[in-house]
Amino acid sequence: QGQLVYSGGGSAQAGGSLSVSCTAPGFTANMCGMHWFRQVAGKEREWISGLTRDGRTEYADSVKGRFTISADRGEDTVHLQMKNLQPADSAVYSCVPYGGQCPIYVAGQGTQVTVSS
Repeated sequence: QGQLVYSGGGSAQAGGSLSVSCTAPGFTANMCGMHWFRQVAGKEREWISGLTRDGRTEYADSVKGRFTISADRGEDTVHLQMKNLQPADSAVYSCVPYGGQCPIYVAGQGTQVTVSS
């Protein structure tokens, strides 16, 4: 099992920008895709974006046009660039690699994003 490593996140004012990144060892070699989720304490986890192994991207309506998912496959890292952030975007963000050849990863705790009005 590999360990997911998060970076980025933090705090921003409404209208600001942040990015979060997830490094998954073996992500590229195993041709994984990646999902990003977010969760607020006491609420269900929300899927927000996906990147297929052939590079197609998908977004939830709540973030479409504001968030961009991309991969740096040389670094086994997937980024989520977030702009025009709103307080409703405050959550713990986590990634989930997926795909038939993708190994099982130790999830980790995700990374906190806090947006103040």
